[in-house]
Amino acid sequence: MQFVKKTNIDFMKYKYLALILSGIIIFVGILNMSVGKGLNYGIDFAGGALVRVVFRDIVPISEVRDALNTAGLENSRIQHMGSSEREFIIRAMPESESEEQDIEAHEILGNLVVDTLRGADESAEIALGRIDLNSIDVNGLNLLLQAEYPEQAALVAQTIITLRNSPEMLGIIQDFTQLEQIESLTPEIANTLKQKTYLSRIAVLSKESVGPQVGRDLRRRATQATVWALIGMLFYIGLRFQLAYGVAAIVTLGHDVLLVMGIFSLTQRELNLPVIAAILTLVGYSLNDTIVIFDRVRDNLKTMRKQSFLQVLNNSINQTLSRTIITSGTTFMTVLALFLFGGQVINDFAFLIMIGVVIGTYSSIYMSCSMLYFWKKIFKPKKGLGK
Repeated sequence: MQFVKKTNIDFMKYKYLALILSGIIIFVGILNMSVGKGLNYGIDFAGGALVRVVFRDIVPISEVRDALNTAGLENSRIQHMGSSEREFIIRAMPESESEEQDIEAHEILGNLVVDTLRGADESAEIALGRIDLNSIDVNGLNLLLQAEYPEQAALVAQTIITLRNSPEMLGIIQDFTQLEQIESLTPEIANTLKQKTYLSRIAVLSKESVGPQVGRDLRRRATQATVWALIGMLFYIGLRFQLAYGVAAIVTLGHDVLLVMGIFSLTQRELNLPVIAAILTLVGYSLNDTIVIFDRVRDNLKTMRKQSFLQVLNNSINQTLSRTIITSGTTFMTVLALFLFGGQVINDFAFLIMIGVVIGTYSSIYMSCSMLYFWKKIFKPKKGLGK
């Protein structure tokens, strides 16, 4: 399928401009990572407690921050989840990463966040022996109703939990009147629930803890995985083509990784394990596109002996341009759909793949071929790279 036919674009004309542009972005990114805001490490790498909560009512983020500050959790990072003004992700960080804290200490940190946000009013409800209807599970609710309503208990419990976890409810029941839409809920059962349960101010949707040692180990392993992947690709391309091609490909991939990390640092998006997986995916994607162009360069060097090396590079890029546009375009549209509609959980992953497709396509054209050109210009090999 030829999306673009017989183009004759002088891509190599802009090689110096491309190098300057990439250099500026990488420099700014490295500067921000080293002396600026740095990378926004996720719970996987930094350690701490990650708590996702939804409030019964709309609560200003400033009120959440003030409550946490009062409890001595000033290092906590708070952000809205999705489009809801009632849902938050809170990452509670230890005061110092060097502190020798185990996973239990971080679990306590997460519990402290939850207890702080629940408020003092719930202590009175608990003292009366009431159970939080927004945190009880289906088995607990079934057991609560079993004594008085043995036949309806299981169905009612399952229906209430399903309703609570529906997208409309966001995991929290705001008022007992919302239960009236349940057909199997009789007035007698509703009254029993009002007597034995209460509706908490918040519901905990998820809570996870990672120790600092685990975070540092994951960070080290993620770096090693990326470095070893680049080294493996250098050997493969060096054997499959020539050393010049291998070096050009690795410089290109290093350029892609630095560019993406710089953008992540500047946008302060969270760097976590799924994002590292996305970086490795980007490396493979960019390399695939680069090898297609390199393969055409190698073939054209045999058939275009009278043309200059720059002309061979331009011809090779133009001949593979249709394939590049189709592959990158379809991938970009797929990832764009994930970015827009995939939800908050994979948003950072989709964002990295999305910008990675653009960067990988750009670097395959300008960085990889430019590196081949500079290799020939500097080392002047007698074989393999033409005139």
